[in-house]
Amino acid sequence: MTEQQLPTWADPAVSPADLDAQGVSRRGLLRRAGLFGAAFALGSAATPAPASTGRGFGGNDPRLAYLVGDHHVHSVYSHDAKYTFSQQAQAAARYGLDWMVFNEHSNFGHASYGAKMEYAEILKARRENPRQLIYQGLEWYIPAAEHCTVFAAPGPHETDLLTRFELAYDGKLLGYTEGSAGATDTARNEAHAVKAIQWLAEQRRTGCVDDVLVLANHPLRLGIDSPHEMRNWRDAAPEIMIGMEGAPGAQGAAIPGWRGATSIRGEYENKPSAQSWAGYPADAYLTYGGFDWATATVGGLWDAMLAEGRLFTITTNSDNHRTVFDTWKNGDWLPGQNFDNTGKLPDPVNTDTPQPGSDFWPGEFSRTHVGVTRYGYRAVMAGLRAGRVWLDHGHLLDGLDVRLKRDRDHGNGVTLGGRLRVRRGERITLNVTVTTASRVNAQGILPGLAHVDVIRGAVRGTVADRDTWQAPDTRVVQTKDVSGRKGTYTLRIPLTAGDESFYVRLRGSDGKRNGAGYLGASIDPHGPITHEPGNGDPWADTWFYSNPVFVDVVGS
Repeated sequence: MTEQQLPTWADPAVSPADLDAQGVSRRGLLRRAGLFGAAFALGSAATPAPASTGRGFGGNDPRLAYLVGDHHVHSVYSHDAKYTFSQQAQAAARYGLDWMVFNEHSNFGHASYGAKMEYAEILKARRENPRQLIYQGLEWYIPAAEHCTVFAAPGPHETDLLTRFELAYDGKLLGYTEGSAGATDTARNEAHAVKAIQWLAEQRRTGCVDDVLVLANHPLRLGIDSPHEMRNWRDAAPEIMIGMEGAPGAQGAAIPGWRGATSIRGEYENKPSAQSWAGYPADAYLTYGGFDWATATVGGLWDAMLAEGRLFTITTNSDNHRTVFDTWKNGDWLPGQNFDNTGKLPDPVNTDTPQPGSDFWPGEFSRTHVGVTRYGYRAVMAGLRAGRVWLDHGHLLDGLDVRLKRDRDHGNGVTLGGRLRVRRGERITLNVTVTTASRVNAQGILPGLAHVDVIRGAVRGTVADRDTWQAPDTRVVQTKDVSGRKGTYTLRIPLTAGDESFYVRLRGSDGKRNGAGYLGASIDPHGPITHEPGNGDPWADTWFYSNPVFVDVVGS
């Protein structure tokens, strides 16, 4: 599909968020811009400003359209899922998704049969849903570790690439699952994971596929993704291995009275095992406000990686296998059939009775917003790679635009994932433009943002101990109370460049569940907290997170 340039607004002084606040729909804005036609999905309607001249220390990024998506969706081509492609795509459209990735589990049935059948359905789904960008992907069992989403840009070799990768590098298929400290095969298996990512980079470099990306899924669910492994994956090819789920799917797992008294949001219901990295505390196996401990802990593992001065993007998604309160069940096998010899589950049948499940439909609860300057598959992937990403739960916000600029500069400044070069002691301003929720979510709640937290961390460079999971100089430096504010507004937050480079990132919530962060109130006075097992209503505890903006400080 041809990538489409986003046009310039007739009145550049009027922001897309302002137009949304005045009651103009995103669909209407896109139609006026000439992008609604056969290809443009229902994304946030923003447009690019002229490109930066690159002069001086400041920077300019274009205005962006934010497309909403989910990189972790399963169908009947996964051995433990339930829904057809059509059911998932229709649900995604109903909840406003612009892009989605079908990432089916690796196994021999999938590699031998399912992947090719799946590709035919992908092509059909793209024809039936021309306003959605639908990717084919794979949920890779990382040798010695957990899972990753691997997905490619559409093209003649996308299925072939994924199948060759699955057969050559999947830990489950190869039996390369051992990852415990000191075990005979652990070093080999960890090295094979690095080779896998390097192989994907080579396929992109040689033009086998236009693009391919990898994101780690539910990284602390089992505690088997050690800090050194995550750094090794990133360093193997940072343009390919770009980040991790900041919040897992399965957010409906602990709805009161639904799955049981021990249920935790995200199905983070595990204890340390022999395969787990011993340096993680027991609390790392829980979610905090629905977010993975690695992300939710201010000064924790995510910050420790950012403090090296290198981007590592976070996302959220549905991981949809079985939707809460849904009434469909798996169909029955014909005699002699199973997943290994078909690569596909029988289509589901409706029972009219709620069935077991932990997930929400794609886009129903978890959303990843990606800033693009063009419309298309490669544009979404470029936005993810650049870190122009923010995420929310429960449709907490309609829009978020973040710009950091030197006070002396004109223009917009740099945005999420970007870098601003400044002199020591210079004054800079963080502009955070929020558009509050304008409609009720799937639970019938009109969400309200209560606070915006500014988190700042020093950049100290590459760490000597690759298993370091703390960033001791990262903390919440400001909190803005925005309770009751409606529509579109901009928070202007002054910052000063000190002697060392740093980054800033944002977080906020509906304010319903807060407490001292995992590393203490002096670092995070009112962060996300765990819920009581079996009593984790996700709709009553919603958050947004943004990727960082880096500030590179040079001499005065």
